[in-house]
Amino acid sequence: MCLAIPALVSELLPDAMARVNLDGVTKEISVAMVEGVAPGDYVIVHVGYALAKIDAEEAERTLALLAEAGALAQGTVQ
Repeated sequence: MCLAIPALVSELLPDAMARVNLDGVTKEISVAMVEGVAPGDYVIVHVGYALAKIDAEEAERTLALLAEAGALAQGTVQ
């Protein structure tokens, strides 16, 4: 199974690249496949590529579900 996750674009870089932030982790990704990406946008990221823009509400909902699933997998949710 493949997983694509929402990440916040913090900076546009040369050559269709961008710096994104996911819960304090910064990574450079390609935004070549998505038009109109700007700092402050959320994008869905898979293996270093932005696949689509996503609205902030949907991104936050997805990130909350992923965090909850991680807590469940670690046995920390009671």
